[in-house]
Amino acid sequence: MKRMLALAAIFFSTIAIGQEDPVDPNLIRSESVTTSTITTNGKTETELKSPPASAISPTINTSNSDLCTFGVAGAVQTQILGISTGTQFTDENCERLKNSKTLYDMGMKVAAVSMMCQDKRVFDAMMNAGTPCPKDGMIGDAAKAAWQREELEQPEEEGLDAGEKTAAGGGALAGLLLLLLL
Repeated sequence: MKRMLALAAIFFSTIAIGQEDPVDPNLIRSESVTTSTITTNGKTETELKSPPASAISPTINTSNSDLCTFGVAGAVQTQILGISTGTQFTDENCERLKNSKTLYDMGMKVAAVSMMCQDKRVFDAMMNAGTPCPKDGMIGDAAKAAWQREELEQPEEEGLDAGEKTAAGGGALAGLLLLLLL
């Protein structure tokens, strides 16, 4: 009998566990089933027909410190046209300084001073200091008197004056803007 009671207890406990909770009559319950199928077909292709346009400035090597030159290069690229150019300029004052030093190192001091006197600023400084630049082998007061007689032979200012610099800069800017419009 104990066995029966034990079996009955096990049987009824599983039935009690397996029952659902009572349904609340105030609860609204709806059930729906949705079936959807998504199909995506796509193809992406990229075809490169030409490289992008680019104007590349030329390399102008003036890295040797013994040269009195410097390089200038530039490039302009529009959607249609690309232009690049470069050139090299010689610094005459640098050459004058190197030549004067070489003459001085060879013991030709008057020739070295004469070389430096080709610059108007040096010429004026020498005259203001009371030590005029050599003239036709003459030095000192004889050279000063010779320079005063022949003022036309005195060195002139080098380079562009302010008006010429402004005009050149304006022309370069206008040319660059025209290239950009192409």
